[in-house]
Amino acid sequence: MAIGFIDCHCHISAEEFISDVDEVIERAKKAGVKALVAVTENGNEFERVIALSSRYADFIVPCFGIHPVQGVPGHKQCSATLKDLEPVLPLFSKYKDELAAIGEIGLDFTPWYVSSSEQREEQLDVFRKQLEIAKQLDLPVNVHSRSAGRHTISCLKEQGIRKALLHNFAGRPSAALEGVQAGYYFSFPPAVSLSEQRVKLIRQIPLEHICLETDSPALGPDKKV
Repeated sequence: MAIGFIDCHCHISAEEFISDVDEVIERAKKAGVKALVAVTENGNEFERVIALSSRYADFIVPCFGIHPVQGVPGHKQCSATLKDLEPVLPLFSKYKDELAAIGEIGLDFTPWYVSSSEQREEQLDVFRKQLEIAKQLDLPVNVHSRSAGRHTISCLKEQGIRKALLHNFAGRPSAALEGVQAGYYFSFPPAVSLSEQRVKLIRQIPLEHICLETDSPALGPDKKV
């Protein structure tokens, strides 16, 4: 069996890659990457990631998910609502046999995205509905948890989720260890090397529960990216 890396969380269907996706994939292969777990953030990406997984059938592993924050980075962004999820619900069933996981889903309680209890509750509803889809399809979940580490892990456990990868986790070590006890995994991008606090967190997580990701096109080793 060939030795290499699996990028456990990336956004290869993002608009940033539309013009040079073939070159990006070729560079990844030359660097020793054997597979990309390709998550989505909004419904517009669903068909695109399926098309890419068909073109690179032995390399791109597709996932569907509605991210807890919707909108274009650098422009107006807001907390996810059921209106973001409901139009694409049929696609989860349509492509169920091609999906590797449900993601990127989760919680993001950053104050400028979630300023009211109503927004927080609806974001939780969007998360719970996608967790239910994961259970129905018997798929793992690829999870976002910014400013909501403990809430996210508690919700996963309450919903009976057994297979979860928490990407770029930045919560308290006690919350991470609660996730470890539940059997969850944690993936981290290159940017964590720039944060001593994150390095301390990672050192407390058992190595067998740690995976690698790029979160590309974001969170590279360059602070400008």
